[in-house]
Amino acid sequence: MNLDDVSFIKKNDLQDMLGQIDSLPDQLASAWTLGLSLPLPEWTALRQVVIAGMGGSAIGADLLLAYALPSCPLPVFVHRDYGLPAFAAGAETLVIASSHSGNTEETLDAFETARTRRCQILSICTGGELKRRAEEAGLPVWVFEHPGQPRAAVGFSFGLLLACFVRLALIPNPERDLRDALAAMRSQQETLRVDVPVSQNPAKRLAGQLAGRWVNVYAGGLLAPVARRWKGQINELAKAGAGFEFLPEADHNALAGLENPEILMQTLTLFLQSSLDHPRNRLRVDLTRQRFLRAGLNADIYTAQGNSALAHIWTALHFGDYLAYYLAAIYGADPTPVPALEGFKQDLKAH
Repeated sequence: MNLDDVSFIKKNDLQDMLGQIDSLPDQLASAWTLGLSLPLPEWTALRQVVIAGMGGSAIGADLLLAYALPSCPLPVFVHRDYGLPAFAAGAETLVIASSHSGNTEETLDAFETARTRRCQILSICTGGELKRRAEEAGLPVWVFEHPGQPRAAVGFSFGLLLACFVRLALIPNPERDLRDALAAMRSQQETLRVDVPVSQNPAKRLAGQLAGRWVNVYAGGLLAPVARRWKGQINELAKAGAGFEFLPEADHNALAGLENPEILMQTLTLFLQSSLDHPRNRLRVDLTRQRFLRAGLNADIYTAQGNSALAHIWTALHFGDYLAYYLAAIYGADPTPVPALEGFKQDLKAH
């Protein structure tokens, strides 16, 4: 294992996942601009929003909620399942069906349920069955171009939703925060790129610590959905085991598991922190990490960068993508294909 050897790192990256990660700031900026230009009905009597999606599409919605809920006057719910919750009915409910491929069966089922219940519907996809059904029904559909994996399109799944919420007057204009986020991502990126040696590259160093260990990611507030993202990226890029916990909830249950820590000795727990989180949650990050360390367990911390909530969310997410990529290189895994997931989809289709 030599993370200073660029050829070693890229050896198994046959579809250039690194290029997708490197270009994430540009993707986010493009998604925002695209979302401001696509056709959108003037829905003025909405009382609630449901965003239906799975995987990379749903994580974009989670990130939006972390940023938008402090200022959004409507309840917003992320739905990761078939159908819709019972409250999602009628013209006062906006259902946003988000599917990268347009063929996600859970999201298609939610779309059809929304039609049956006469909800307002906006579809977001690259094409596929969702685009066909939306166009056939005369419903608005936002189509974006992205040939890669859904998880590599998180800039689109978030940026388009962000533009949608602004245009519906559900949140204030975030352009200043977005500029700060993009600048902070690009600044942090200068220490994370593949040609930056381990001695100066914190993502490479942390990836080395994760090798051979189960990873748990803890975060609260702004960065709670980023913890989920880190977990998913470690799963899908590195083909490695990971979990996530949310603070303060974890301090009401998961912390008790440290009383019998032997089984946890092969784990490493990562804590994500933001200076913009509630002061009590910032304290919880520090105290919870200290409990792990006193139990003799491996624990480390990442601090989000930038001057705004949006910057903290996106610098933390971007760091995690690089981290998972370098862990994939250590394990000799191609970070793009996910044969276990594709195989399972085929099993579902056979039944």
